[in-house]
Amino acid sequence: MSITPKNASARTLEICQMAPIVPVLVVHDIAHARPLAEALVAGGLPALEVTLRTPAALDVIREMASVRGGVVGAGTLVTPEDVAAAVEAGAQFGVSPGATDRLLDTCEAAGLPMLPGAATASEAMRLLERGYDMLKFFPAEASGGAPALKAIGAPLPQISFCPTGGISPENAKTYLSLPNVVCAGGSWVAPADLVAAGDWDGITKLAKAARALAAG
Repeated sequence: MSITPKNASARTLEICQMAPIVPVLVVHDIAHARPLAEALVAGGLPALEVTLRTPAALDVIREMASVRGGVVGAGTLVTPEDVAAAVEAGAQFGVSPGATDRLLDTCEAAGLPMLPGAATASEAMRLLERGYDMLKFFPAEASGGAPALKAIGAPLPQISFCPTGGISPENAKTYLSLPNVVCAGGSWVAPADLVAAGDWDGITKLAKAARALAAG
């Protein structure tokens, strides 16, 4: 079933509103998939972005897709083939570092809600013209950080963003305070050392702290 850009953005907005932080996950071992997802969901972060940067990524998405309370998406979608593989694996949304017409065409035809990336006003305007008003701001810190995103928001208040790239516990609250930011993407909630050690309680604690970032 296909999806329109407007409906795709409405769905990604709903997903982004689930929690202030969307974990950006690079998972190498399928055995970590379920306990990692369960730990993050238990900590209050249900929207999970699994990046297609490892050979295990698609199997990880399949495993995480069955975790109760979680909404699993595929990140680093670059080609139509990536989209097809993500949909087959059970991804419920997609995330891309940028956007091309071919990539968006494929997502819309496949019915996959997409969070497309933009780093400039022109890129954001082009996506808005197509019908997308919930975007990823990437790479956030390298593109000027919160001040740049605030400046883009002044003439384009109808666009909402999920900044990703260089987001940390130290700067996340600054991004989340912007009126055009719904959530932020971050990898610090699932650090490689805790994942390797199977310290799922430690990851749940990090998730709870991230969940509390938007409090007040």
